[in-house]
Amino acid sequence: MKIVVLDGYTENPGDLSWDELGKLGDLTVYDRTCYAEDPVIAQRIGDAEVVITNKTPISKATIDQCPSLKLIAFLATGYNVADYAYAKEKGILVCNVPTYGTACVGQYAIALLLEVCHHIGYHDKTVHEGKWQNHIDWCYWDYPLIELDGKTAGIIGFGRIGQTTGRIAKALGMKVLAYDLYPNDSGRAIGEYVDLNTLLAQSDVIFLHCNLTPENEKMINKASLARMKDGAILINNSRGQLIDEPDVADALQSGKLAAAGLDVVYTEPIRADNPLLTAPNCIITPHMSWGAREARQRIMDITVDNVKAYICGSPINVVNR
Repeated sequence: MKIVVLDGYTENPGDLSWDELGKLGDLTVYDRTCYAEDPVIAQRIGDAEVVITNKTPISKATIDQCPSLKLIAFLATGYNVADYAYAKEKGILVCNVPTYGTACVGQYAIALLLEVCHHIGYHDKTVHEGKWQNHIDWCYWDYPLIELDGKTAGIIGFGRIGQTTGRIAKALGMKVLAYDLYPNDSGRAIGEYVDLNTLLAQSDVIFLHCNLTPENEKMINKASLARMKDGAILINNSRGQLIDEPDVADALQSGKLAAAGLDVVYTEPIRADNPLLTAPNCIITPHMSWGAREARQRIMDITVDNVKAYICGSPINVVNR
């Protein structure tokens, strides 16, 4: 059985091993293929039975050119870059890694917030540039410092990651409000479920931890921003398409939003004309919340399990049954 990994570098830049996957078949690993439709994708898949991808797309045209293909395995939770409905028509299974980054993504959301509150990276840079040693005062700070104790965190999407963020926020002394379509007891132990408008109106910090759906695309827009407190902080390390970027940039320019901490944008890699790049008080990192070695090892382990289960005839984590 031939197995092809199309874009393995972000999953394994050299600190993990493909050996367990290689034991399951004739394995070829490409560090990068491409992130847009291209004939090279089908060429690289060739007559492989199993293809493993993260962000390299698998389109209808690619599927039609790869008649041996039986399994598309994602090195991620999201699988929207594959035409999974057409794959189903062709009898091709699509599987993903449903849970791997709960701890590190929740931790990163709080890291973005703390960076907004203290600008640690910026001040470290000024010290190394000599500003402290030449300063007239014994200390300084170039941005207002924000204390979180007593403030309200509103978390939109209160599943595993949202609840992890909520637990950390609560430990910092914050009140936690949550909006989710499926309230549960573990969530109630952390925070209070409220409707979306109440969350927007009462929260000092708003975290986005929801899946992307056609209904919530650009949910943070001019109208929802108007419902927020003046000077609220927005944190998004979920999906870039959840926010209307020009509207958020305008809110940062006007001061309606005090700051934003973002690990995702609408189009990735970020485009040079993205309005958030020139918006004030906007911290942007390159979609790296998921990248802790521990989380990537879980991705590797679960992907191996997915392929093993397919070989055994009892596939798991299938998203297009």
